[in-house]
Amino acid sequence: MSARPPLIGISTYQEPSVRWGVWDLPAALLPVGYHRMVQRAGGLAALLPPGAPGTAADVVSRLDGLVIAGGPDVEPARYGAAADPRTGPPARERDAWELALIDAAFAAGLPLLGVCRGMQLLNVARGGTLVQHLAGHCGPPGAFGRHAVEAVPGTLLARLLPEPVTVPTYHHQALDRLGAGLVPAAHAADGTVEAVELPEAAALTLGVQWHPEAGDDIRLVTALVAAARG
Repeated sequence: MSARPPLIGISTYQEPSVRWGVWDLPAALLPVGYHRMVQRAGGLAALLPPGAPGTAADVVSRLDGLVIAGGPDVEPARYGAAADPRTGPPARERDAWELALIDAAFAAGLPLLGVCRGMQLLNVARGGTLVQHLAGHCGPPGAFGRHAVEAVPGTLLARLLPEPVTVPTYHHQALDRLGAGLVPAAHAADGTVEAVELPEAAALTLGVQWHPEAGDDIRLVTALVAAARG
């Protein structure tokens, strides 16, 4: 009998009003690209709606791997900054929940991939800060831009993506001061840190500023699923 596919939890959005059919209700939701990339990589996907931070360790204990998805700006108070006028409205419940998931994943030695906002939260969880506005890293509203990134030689990411790649991107914030233990793993042409990893972590811990779920390259998620099988 073959080993069971690993269960990968993916954090979700919580929106106050979502329309489908005759309904317009609060909903937890996630773009389909996330669960599809996990499935394509050989994992089982479980969507994680925002919950009480105190339950995060119990949730993580049932998972084999974790993806912190993209989404709204992290509240600047989380990293000791005043809000820039261009920073979006806070999503406090989601911030608290996903930070608790990240901390629980560290404690459990769970493989972790942070996507866009997820990478920024990973940095904040380690005591880092963010640049609150950055031009040139997204397309028009509702559309991904594309730009090249190149992995830093010697990193885990360089083993996964040994050649420069063009990636789907949509963000106006980026990492500023790196959190404890995090190392840059990729840069854009303008020097923006596009990926970080945590070499001291017990399991694969990687954040990318771009959106792999919006493209066809599943190497990052394949690595996460492989680590989750371990």
